[in-house]
Amino acid sequence: MPRPARPARRARPTVVESRLTGSVRIVGAGLLGTSIGLGLRARGVDVIVADASPTHISIAVDYGAGRPAAPDDHPTLIVVCVPPDVTAHVVAAELEAFPHATVTDVASVKLSVLHELRASGADVSRYIGTHPMAGRERGGPLQGRADLFLGRPWVVAAHDGISYQRGGVIDDLILDLGASLVEMTPEAHDASVALVSHVPQVVSTLMARRLTDAPGVAVNLAGQGLRDVTRVAASDPGLWVQILGANAGPVVGILKSFRSDLDRVIETLDAPEAVGARRRLAEELLGGNVGVARIPGKHGQDRRYAQLVVMVDDRPGELARLVSDIGAAGVNLEDLRLEHSPGAEIGLAEIAVLPEALAGLTEWLGERGWRIAG
Repeated sequence: MPRPARPARRARPTVVESRLTGSVRIVGAGLLGTSIGLGLRARGVDVIVADASPTHISIAVDYGAGRPAAPDDHPTLIVVCVPPDVTAHVVAAELEAFPHATVTDVASVKLSVLHELRASGADVSRYIGTHPMAGRERGGPLQGRADLFLGRPWVVAAHDGISYQRGGVIDDLILDLGASLVEMTPEAHDASVALVSHVPQVVSTLMARRLTDAPGVAVNLAGQGLRDVTRVAASDPGLWVQILGANAGPVVGILKSFRSDLDRVIETLDAPEAVGARRRLAEELLGGNVGVARIPGKHGQDRRYAQLVVMVDDRPGELARLVSDIGAAGVNLEDLRLEHSPGAEIGLAEIAVLPEALAGLTEWLGERGWRIAG
C-alpha cells in the first residue's frame, strides 16, 4: 500500500527588517494601537501593549500585537493611542515614567494637546504629536489590521521644542508601517482635518439623521450615493464629541461657510424658474465637480477613474471569480463597491479602473459571460 504523500511544508513568513531599534510601548489597545502593534510585530519589533482595560490587552496580545508590560521595560518609543480628552494627561504620565523615551500620540487633534502639555510643565523636548489618516467606522482591538496604514498619510505635527535627532524615531515608525509621512505645524494640521475629516463627519451625521423618521419605502430606495454620504455617520458618538470639542474653532468656521452655501442653494431652488436660477444651480454643481477632482486618488495622484458596473449573481464564489477574471485581464483593480437591491438575487459591482483599461476590460468580461450594467 503506497504511503500517503507528506504534506507540503508551509513557508515561513519573511520578516522585513525594521528601521526601529529597541522596544516600542503602545498605550491604548484599540483599533489604532492594535494595528500599530500588528504592523510592527510583522517587522520583528518588540512591542509592549498597555491599556486601562485588561480585556483589551488580552485580546491585542492574543492577536499577536505585542506582549504585556513588564517591570523592567525600557522602551525607546512610546505611542499613546487613547481618546483625545485624556491624551495630554497620558502623554505627560508616560514622559515622566520613562525619562529616556520619545513619546508620540495619534490623536486627531494636535494643537490643544501640545498647549496642555506645555501648561502642565511636561518635557515636550521628548514629545511630538502625530496623526495617521487611517481608521475604520468601528473601533476596538478586534478591528485591528497590520495593513491599516499602508499608503495612508501620517502627519507629524512638529514643534520647535524637539530636536530633529529625537524626532527621527517617529519617522522610522511611520515608514515601518508603510504610511506616507507628511510634516505640518499643529495649527495647519487642525485646520486641515477640520475640512477633510471633522466637517464631513458632521455633514454625514446630519444627513443620516434625516433617515430616522423616513418612510421605509423611501429608505428601501437607497443607493450607493446615500451610502457614500452617510458611511461615516456610523462612527462612535462618544469619540466624536471629544474630537469636535477639541477642534471646535476651525470646524465652526467651515460650517458657517457651508451654511452660507446651503442658504444660497435654498434661495435658488425656492424660485427655480427665476431668471438666472438654472445657471446659478449649475455653477454650484460644477463647483462640486471641481472640488472632487482635487481629491487625491490612488498613490496620491489627482486622477479620476473610469467606472464599470457588473451584475454579479448572489451565490458563493461569484465575486471572487469576477476579481480573478479582472486580474487575468492584466487590469489593476483600483476600487470595488458592491451594492444589493432589496429582493433581488443579484448584486451590482461598481469597478474603478484606469480610463485606458475600460474598453478592453469591458470586452474581456463580456466574453466570459459577465453582464455589464453600465
